[in-house]
Amino acid sequence: MTPFLSELTDRVLAGLEPSRADLGAVLDLPDDVLPDVLAAAYRVRERTWGRRVKLCMLRNARSGLCPEDCGYCSQSVVSKAPIQKYTLQSEDELLQGAHAAVSRGARRYCMVTSGRGPSARDIEQLTGVTRRIKAEYPDLEICVSLGLTEYQQAVELKQAGVGWVNHNLNTSERFYPEICSTHTYADRVATLRNVVAAGLHTCCGAIVGMGETNDDLVDVALSLRALAVDSLPVNFLIPIGGTPLAERRDLSPAHCLRALCMFRFANPAAEVRVAGGRELNLGWFQSLSLYPANSIFIEGYLTTPGQAASAAQRMVEEMGFEVETA
Repeated sequence: MTPFLSELTDRVLAGLEPSRADLGAVLDLPDDVLPDVLAAAYRVRERTWGRRVKLCMLRNARSGLCPEDCGYCSQSVVSKAPIQKYTLQSEDELLQGAHAAVSRGARRYCMVTSGRGPSARDIEQLTGVTRRIKAEYPDLEICVSLGLTEYQQAVELKQAGVGWVNHNLNTSERFYPEICSTHTYADRVATLRNVVAAGLHTCCGAIVGMGETNDDLVDVALSLRALAVDSLPVNFLIPIGGTPLAERRDLSPAHCLRALCMFRFANPAAEVRVAGGRELNLGWFQSLSLYPANSIFIEGYLTTPGQAASAAQRMVEEMGFEVETA
């Protein structure tokens, strides 16, 4: 291992915050030291998570019909992607999604709705189904991703048994206006503060590959650290046809892996999850993502397909890791 990586790892394990320069240097390291970067990140990952890998599964609870103009999203108002569009699914349909998640070995089930934010009716329906899910599967972790969420809405979700609310920062505050104009970075931070105030855990991460600089990636990694997020999904842009970012092709497997490691160094105890775009952008190298990350999605990402649960479990086991079961 290079002296820089060895010293950085020791400092992180000692509880010291890595500097902006250190994190930027990780992203700038050459490909030929990538094995060292992964080994160093694994040392940090192992401290909190050992060799466990949590499987998580998403449910697209409402598809399309969104008034926001996020450039990466197939469900936004500016997207011409040929996706299914439907209103909020029934409690029975969402409960079936929980059954499917459990049957595939997922420990967390996340219900996602397109839209600016939840209505009172949305909250009523999602809290209702959450109570039904928890009655059947008390140990299943429930996450929701509902857009901009008010404090009282978060309180109701908490009371129903929701444990996590996902609301990603996506990128740095500086770059945010380049990907969305219908709400602000500050709006997203406000939602996260409402979630924390209500006693819920935060699930909040970033998207790599939207045209940001390495400085932007470091900025968002440090912002996530400052917010002390519990769960940190790292997405890699899926350039979906019909979206404003459909032509972007900026990512290499090595850059994706370095970015994952950087997020791990910046957030050593967070549950770092390899999220959307893992299969597309990492390809044959996706199994290496388990060295910095301790969680993965299975069975797809809302409007795009992903790795089947059986293949994901096999990948975890063949890499010498273990699927988390409790």
